[in-house]
Order: sequence, then C-alpha cells, then structure tokens
Amino acid sequence: MADPVAGVLSTPGERRAALVPAGVDALRGAGLRVLVERGAGAGARYTDRDYTGHGAATASRDEVLAADLVLCVTRPPAADLARLGPGQTLVGLLRPAEDPGPLRAAAEAGATLAALEGVPRTLGRAQAMDALSSQASVAGYKAVIEAARAYDGYLPLLMTAAGVARPARLLVLGAGVAGLQAIATAHRLGAVVTGYDVRPEAREEIASVGASVLEAEGLDRGMDAAGQGGYARALTGDERAAQRAALAGAASGFDIAVCAALVPAGPPPLLLTAEAVDRMRPGAVVVDLAAGPRGGNAEPSVPGRRVQTDGGVTVIGAGELAATVPRAASEAYSRNITALVAHLLDGGRVAVDLEEEIQAGVVAAHGGRALHPALAGAPEPPAQGAATAAGTGEDHGSP
Repeated sequence: MADPVAGVLSTPGERRAALVPAGVDALRGAGLRVLVERGAGAGARYTDRDYTGHGAATASRDEVLAADLVLCVTRPPAADLARLGPGQTLVGLLRPAEDPGPLRAAAEAGATLAALEGVPRTLGRAQAMDALSSQASVAGYKAVIEAARAYDGYLPLLMTAAGVARPARLLVLGAGVAGLQAIATAHRLGAVVTGYDVRPEAREEIASVGASVLEAEGLDRGMDAAGQGGYARALTGDERAAQRAALAGAASGFDIAVCAALVPAGPPPLLLTAEAVDRMRPGAVVVDLAAGPRGGNAEPSVPGRRVQTDGGVTVIGAGELAATVPRAASEAYSRNITALVAHLLDGGRVAVDLEEEIQAGVVAAHGGRALHPALAGAPEPPAQGAATAAGTGEDHGSP
C-alpha cells in the first residue's frame, strides 16, 4: 500500500504558510509523503526549493486537493471544498461558525474536517496544537507596532535638549494571549500601560506583565465573569451597559487603545462605542484586533481598513494582523499543525476517535456527519460581554 499523502495548500490572499520546510521532516517521519502546492510558501519567503530540500515534492493545486490529508491556514474557497470527499481530511483554521454552508457540503460529501479552533486551550497536552494562541501572540505584538506607526507621538519617555516628551498612555482591553502580548510589547517600548479584563485571574496576569489594572467608576473589580475554557461568561444587559459607560469615561485618558476581546463562536463584544472613541483626543489611535465580518470591539472599526473619525482618532480594523508577520506566524502555525496531525495519525493514516478529548474538540465533521454545532445547524450563541481569546488573527478566529 502506498504511503498516505499530505498536501500543503495555499489560500488566496493569505501570506502565511500552513507548513514551513522544517515541518516536512516531521510529516515524513510520521509516514506521510508530502506534496506542496507550487508557491505555497512564497508569502512567508519560502521557496519551492526550500521544501524539496527537506524531501517534499511540489505539485499543482489539483494534485494537492486530491491528497489524503490537506493542510491549510485559513479555509479554502468553496470551489475547493466542493472537491473534497470520503477518505480525505482537511486540517486548518476553518472557522466553522462563519458561513458554514461550504463546509457543511464538504462534510456531507464524506470529508473529515479538523478545525484547529477547537483545540481544548486549557488542556496542557494540547498546548503545542493551540494555533489560536500562537497566532494571537503574533497579532498582539504587531498591534502595538501598528499603533506606534499611526501614533503622532513617542511611546517611551524621552528626555532631549528640547525638553521632555511624556510617554504614551496605552490601554489594552482583553487580557488573553493577544492582550497580554500587547501589554508586554508596549511595556518594553516604554509606554505607560493599563489593562482591563472582566476575569479576576486575568487582572492578576495584567499586573504580572508590568501594567496597571484599569479602575474606573462602574467597573466592578469584584465581579467574577469567568466562564468555561478560559473565556469570560456572558454579561447581563445591565453589566454590559455599565461596562460600556465606564470604558467611555476612561478612554479619554489614553492615547492608544488596543482591543483584543473575543468570544468562542459568537460575535465579539462591543467595548468602545462611537461615543467612547469620540472622547479620545485628536491623534489618538485604536487598534481593533477583533474587527471582522461579525463586528469588533470598537464601534467605528472597519475590518482591514484604517479610518479616521471626525474627531481625528485613527481606528485600525486589524482582525487578520497575524498574517502581516507571515514568517514568524508560519513557523508557529507549522508547529501547531504538525503536532495535531501527529495526534490524529495511527500508522500514518488519520484515525478518528471522537471519545478522545482533543479529537472531540477539533473534528468538526466525519463520516458524512456534521459534528460542529454550526455545521449541524445549531443556533449561534448570544454575544458575550467580554472575553479574551485572540484570533486570529487570526486570531483571532473563534471556534
């Protein structure tokens, strides 16, 4: 019997690679023959020769789509999904809750779908597979770099012959992986950093990376909003109203705000209303890592765009920020996907065991059955008040 084939597929517009050349070694060691779509690594500065040097073969997109195991970063186009069938497994950040129709069709055709968003993030042995966290870390770092580029002043305190320039005051909303990385990066760059999260344990983490915890009238530090899986629970209507009012009052004291609050499956919580952004001074910057087709944390943000409000505040919709650091993001993602593939394989072939905890989380469809609630037609959960996964980036995607 011929060795099973793993194919590395590119996604139009995506600069990250699903597998870096060094990752070929891991797959070949697991008994797989590796095909890489020609040019699949170009966005991350990997050449076809880099892959063939590790024992992979380059191939056409059609050949890769016929592989037993198809690896991608983000979901392939619907036309590609329609070509998958029995005996094939697709692995990637598939976002099953967003436009589930094409994935549902692939599931009904018999393809196995493994969505990395479903990795149990609080399970220690699954941490090497946690692509949401790895991509969120990249996005949190880049968010601060983007904010510094757009900001009209210095981030650190500078003492010059012409006088003293005060440091920027930077607020991070959401202290998950992306938020904590943003805090740490801003702190290293010399900004005065404040963080906010509704979960008590996250407030402790904010302080541990060198930031102050936001205190404002209406933000109840005693409120325990911890939920399942490390996310925040849904806030009540009154709690959301109080939260937004308090953040609107607090935002005016900051030069930069980085928004990094996501929820599992549902739309991101609205934290900074248009009124809150209007209260910030002209020249202030908001980077919204949650911005996407289902909204964002900042009301004025537009996914993938930089806009300026009438009051002179720059708002950057940066929901796919990890992809703008493609080399680092690809290296991390490649380690995630090879770790998951190794977990799915038995004797070099995918062996689905839905009783196993990790597989139960990631396998969204198998054997002609849709297993993920969105693919099975279950209603979307309600929006939550605040939470702290991150995306996405691509982080900042949610399971």
